[in-house]
Amino acid sequence: MEAITNQEYKPIQLKEATMTDIPTLLWLERSVAGTNLYSPMLDENEWKEELQKNKVYLIEKNNVIVGNLSYERKSNDHVYISGLIIIPEFQGQGIAREVLTRLLKELKDVKRVDLVTHPDNHKAIQLYQSLGFIVESRKENYFGDGEPRLILANKKSGQV
Repeated sequence: MEAITNQEYKPIQLKEATMTDIPTLLWLERSVAGTNLYSPMLDENEWKEELQKNKVYLIEKNNVIVGNLSYERKSNDHVYISGLIIIPEFQGQGIAREVLTRLLKELKDVKRVDLVTHPDNHKAIQLYQSLGFIVESRKENYFGDGEPRLILANKKSGQV
């Protein structure tokens, strides 16, 4: 088996998004719209607010933008992952796992990291659970879209 050279493979990169990236963020969200599994942010003003309040990253693989990640630091001990998408043609390649693994390492001193997902989003739930998240509860009509969501949390051992 031949070794992969640095020229052939570039690792996943996270680039902090700015206001000039809003058209790209809207494009990414539209790529996963049209299903009840995800409630996309399709309004420019929502993104302006998200960029002011939260950390938002564009996810790149081999210099191609393939998704985005955003999170809100609620306190020193609590981070809420407000969004993670990988465009459909790049799903199933381990990109979300790599990004979440990196984020959880970066947030290793945070006692609670949580997120919400649709109960029918089985692949996402399986990924989150494999990274230590547990289902805490279910809320009906969570985003006002008529769809339920599961609240998942990754609580650090000994600090629950």
